[in-house]
Amino acid sequence: MEEAADAKARKTGVRLCCLCDQRRAALKRPKTLEQICRECFYKVFEEEIHQVIVENQLFKPGDRVAIGASGGKDSTVLAYVLSELNHRHNYGLDLFLLSVDEGITGYRDDSLETVKRNEIQYGLPLKIVSYKDLYGWTMDEIVKMIGLKNNCTFCGVFRRQALDRGAALLKVDKVATGHNADDIAETVLLNILRGDIARLSRCTSITTGEDGPIPRCKPFKYTYEKEIVMYAYFKRLDYFSTECIYSPNAYRGFAREFIKDLESIRPRAILDIIKSGEDFRISTNTKMPEQGTCERCGYISSQKWCKACVLLEGLNRGLPKLGIGRSRGLDNDGRKDVKHSTGTKNIESKQCGTLDF
Repeated sequence: MEEAADAKARKTGVRLCCLCDQRRAALKRPKTLEQICRECFYKVFEEEIHQVIVENQLFKPGDRVAIGASGGKDSTVLAYVLSELNHRHNYGLDLFLLSVDEGITGYRDDSLETVKRNEIQYGLPLKIVSYKDLYGWTMDEIVKMIGLKNNCTFCGVFRRQALDRGAALLKVDKVATGHNADDIAETVLLNILRGDIARLSRCTSITTGEDGPIPRCKPFKYTYEKEIVMYAYFKRLDYFSTECIYSPNAYRGFAREFIKDLESIRPRAILDIIKSGEDFRISTNTKMPEQGTCERCGYISSQKWCKACVLLEGLNRGLPKLGIGRSRGLDNDGRKDVKHSTGTKNIESKQCGTLDF
């Protein structure tokens, strides 16, 4: 049926795929503006990700890899593609789905249902860790106390640590996240706007946290968000598409809109921003934070207390804004402390938040 349609298209002058010149073009790639058919799109999309994995040596045979799964398009496509490539190219990986339940009613509870279906669809074991269990708070409870202005600060800090703790429970060697090219370009701009030199120096790294407990990698580093959406749509993947109800005022949203405007004028702008971030050189005179471990929960930190413990201290004392902004670590009396601590990198046996207080 499809072959007959392609033959008819050839006769009627309909544009054919510029790669195979056999089938009808189904889309224009946002990254290259090539007009290609679905089959060729699947092939180049998956091959580009495979090449990124191989060239950057993201995994080793026998690695246990946790895929950060939120139920959204990025993590769903990542789980599907990694599972496919693992079989096709014999990576020899043990893959797991790792989800974080922030406790957002009407958003995360629905998206986790999608992840549970993905667990069955892809045959990948699922582990869910929650803010309530780790920190004693849900995001719904935090928002009631802090409001909508700074809630993303809490969620971002807690989620990063929750992923590491979930990964430690799974005893994985690496965590793979669905951060795409658009996300990384946004992060480059945000770190420039904030003057955050420490993060600017590492935000374009395809693998981060190698000096911490569990490294993280980004197989989608050079993959456009629009192409991920197209792949999920054409493959009819099961994903959750609703945005977080607490994120409309997030600072990142303004950078995202700016990136979209640039992309509409010049599609390569996203890759060019990433390339610029990769080529940044930090002055040797710039003092960088020294990595140690949090004295309270054992998590990696450049201060006496990690950011999560500082934020939790504020919440538990009824002073939620205590840890907002460029706060230093706090001692047990709530005073600022700038000393660095050292200690073990192992966080598996350490508990965080109210469980350890």
